[in-house]
Amino acid sequence: MSRKRPRSVSPPSTSTIDARRSQTDHQIFRSNAIKDRSSTFIALFSPSAPAPTLQANPDFATATHRVAAWRKPSAQRTLFTAKRPLLDTGYDDDGEQYAGKRLEKVLSETSVEGAVVVARWYGGILLGPVRFTHIENCAREAIEKWKASGTATKPEPDHPAAQKRKIEEDAKRKSTLVSVLEERDHSISALRGLLREKTEEACAIESEEKVPTRKDGNVTPDKAVDYSAMPLQALVRLEKARDASISWILKEIEKVEERLEEQQQQQQQQKKKQKRTRDCG
Repeated sequence: MSRKRPRSVSPPSTSTIDARRSQTDHQIFRSNAIKDRSSTFIALFSPSAPAPTLQANPDFATATHRVAAWRKPSAQRTLFTAKRPLLDTGYDDDGEQYAGKRLEKVLSETSVEGAVVVARWYGGILLGPVRFTHIENCAREAIEKWKASGTATKPEPDHPAAQKRKIEEDAKRKSTLVSVLEERDHSISALRGLLREKTEEACAIESEEKVPTRKDGNVTPDKAVDYSAMPLQALVRLEKARDASISWILKEIEKVEERLEEQQQQQQQQKKKQKRTRDCG
């Protein structure tokens, strides 16, 4: 977890008042809050507002991090892109390392132009990689709300340039999703193995048996899936399913670790009691 940026409480400044006024000058779409172990995530997306405007949203004033990314047409043109505008892209981690790049990827995969900011209120418990999943899901939800609003402008579907651009973007997104899903499968396999080991350890302690030693060679790896043969929409659904699986496994691991901690405390208390009995005898 990156360091928390301290914030002092002070009366609204002129810049804060200007920021509040700026919020009303743009269409801004807000995701629902995602809460996980005392941390909260909320996203804002706007097709017109710059990232600093979204970061200055008064509701985000107390957030630990305000991660931003943007993807907007550039004023520059080249000989080969006169009919197709270049895009200015970038991101701001705001202390949450690697999170900005994740948001930039979401903008690219959803083929939207605008800015997105995800605020995180850190609750004191480290979440691990799943925090990036929450950040991405919040951003996607805010973008989908904009698309569902009916205000999103769409290129003419029959225009050759639009068709070519969509094919290229879909191919790029599919390639990214294939890599992401392969990485998710590896993570799920490793997390399942960790959950299995911790569960066996907890069961062995309860039954007062020796904890079994598991060799890596005895673990049967999951069969690799050929994601490249699947359509794009199927890959999108699978990514959400894999993220949900990782989140569930992490929560189960947390439960087992709490169980192990309680067992260890009970063992220590029992040893102390036995020692006192021997000393008295």
